[in-house]
Amino acid sequence: MIVALIIACEVGFWVLLALGLALRYLAKMPRLGAAVLLCEPLMELVLLVVTTLDLKNGAEPDWKHGLAALYIGYTVAYGHYTIKWLDGHAAHRLAGGPKPAGAGYGKARAVHEWKLWIRTIIAAAVALALLQIAIWYVGDAGDVSSLKAWQFGALRAVGIHALIAVAYTVWPKKAPAGAEERPALAGTER
Repeated sequence: MIVALIIACEVGFWVLLALGLALRYLAKMPRLGAAVLLCEPLMELVLLVVTTLDLKNGAEPDWKHGLAALYIGYTVAYGHYTIKWLDGHAAHRLAGGPKPAGAGYGKARAVHEWKLWIRTIIAAAVALALLQIAIWYVGDAGDVSSLKAWQFGALRAVGIHALIAVAYTVWPKKAPAGAEERPALAGTER
């Protein structure tokens, strides 16, 4: 049931996002579109409650509970960023807004990657906290090795993302011929 709910939350995220942006730009109802976009966090709250109830009702902690914690951490750290990024592209494509800049080249790209790494740290911190709470909640009554493995996985993701940021710092991405190095726009750096 937890896996189905995680999938439903992911599908729901994209459906609500598409609906919110369509209402905002195609139907010219920006307030209703914003209200739909504000419903996004409710899905993660439902997932958190259902996961907690599953453990409370005696379910053995396993990979599904760990995946739920990582999913919630990811959406906390990257959900708003993703919505803002797609909103900028929708404004450009559907409402004639300015074209959003990419992540940039050179130093600007390296700074962008380090900012994304900070988001990954936030995602991992949320997941680690949720997993640790679950470990304490289960206590000695169950096998929590799966939850501890997910904690290690979250830390591994932070390390891998740090290596990516270091690579962009040490070997900066070069601008294509004829393009000048430009800083990333505010909407792409968060």
